[in-house]
Amino acid sequence: MSENYKIREQDHAYFLTLTVVGWIDIFTRPNHKLLLVKSLKHCQQKKGLELYAYCFMPGHIHLIAKATGKETLSEILRDFKKYTSKKLIEQILEEPESRREWMLEYFGHEADKIKRNRYYKVWQDGNQPKEIFSNGFFYEKLNYIHQNPVEDLIVKKPEDYLFSSARNYAGLDAYLDIVLETQQQVTY
Repeated sequence: MSENYKIREQDHAYFLTLTVVGWIDIFTRPNHKLLLVKSLKHCQQKKGLELYAYCFMPGHIHLIAKATGKETLSEILRDFKKYTSKKLIEQILEEPESRREWMLEYFGHEADKIKRNRYYKVWQDGNQPKEIFSNGFFYEKLNYIHQNPVEDLIVKKPEDYLFSSARNYAGLDAYLDIVLETQQQVTY
């Protein structure tokens, strides 16, 4: 892994991109997005994940987050990806999914490329972490995250996308609680 893409300061906030292998658009189904919500809530409540922003796109998710508990951000992300990989495969196998065959074949092919004994690989390695080093950088990434669904023509306004913290910042109901940047200074 590149030295540029490592979480060095485990207690600092990072802009993160977690990408599905092959950029497969798995997060077009509500059940898959709701699994991400449930998993991130667990990480917030049990592992000390603090979220400042999030957005679920079809083939990736963006977060601005940091670790505040005894687990490091790297450990939380590792566990999140491991758990969601397993549960996403279960959903694909058990629930109606018109793309089941080719998705499982692709995830299986990706797993064959690695030495660990795995049947499926859902997430790309790494999280492309970029440390939040200033207020300007924070707001640049926050805007980027919130504009993603607009740029992808999913919604007209960022706050209309149900799976984005743009709703939190607009004072609307949202699936996940976040720490609004104005409530607490982000550590950098």
